Amino acid sequence: MARHIGIVACSAEGAALCYRTICVEGAALMGAHAHPEVSMHTPSLADYMACIYRGDWPGVAELMLASADKLQKTGAEFLICPDNTIHQALPYVLPRSPLPWLHIAEVVAAEAAARGFRRIGITGTRWLVDSTVYPDKFEAQGLGYERPTEAERDEINRIIMDELVCSTFTPESVAYFQGVFGRLKDAGCDAVVLGCTEIPLIMNDGNSPLPTLDSTRLLARAALGRAV
Repeated sequence: MARHIGIVACSAEGAALCYRTICVEGAALMGAHAHPEVSMHTPSLADYMACIYRGDWPGVAELMLASADKLQKTGAEFLICPDNTIHQALPYVLPRSPLPWLHIAEVVAAEAAARGFRRIGITGTRWLVDSTVYPDKFEAQGLGYERPTEAERDEINRIIMDELVCSTFTPESVAYFQGVFGRLKDAGCDAVVLGCTEIPLIMNDGNSPLPTLDSTRLLARAALGRAV
């Protein structure tokens, strides 16, 4: 029997992509139409954002723990969070969590190392890019990294929060990401992490100047691997 996956969700589009990936790609491991049991809990994104805007990461952790408790009661056996930004609260979560977690940045860093990349561009919300969530995991794998400029971080954050999480996808935003990825390539990066779970909805290996590390699908596949 496959293990029951619990999804601690934050923003809808990223969580939906993660869920769909688990369900669709489960068949390759388990047989036609098969996938592990999956439960997901999602508080209002506004509740998360109220904490994030005031830098209250313990408050973010309380929301994550509330989801974790609910998911344990549904029978989930381990947890994933398809939201890079709120992984900043995970140090407050893990000591009190009722279930074990997969860490999205650990999954991405392991994939980057396995594929032989050496210097990774980090993209995502302003809070994520300013944090040590990815640098810590990249350094543990011996990988270098590069962040976008201050202006690029602000515009990427605007695109994510005003467009992508609201299911708005525009050619202009694709072009902006392509420009940032091209500059990261010029700065010596050999891959870029799509470090917001909504970025894969507009960027991929087919339209990126750099190979992409799709954090959403990589996390979903890691959960499948653990489940089966």
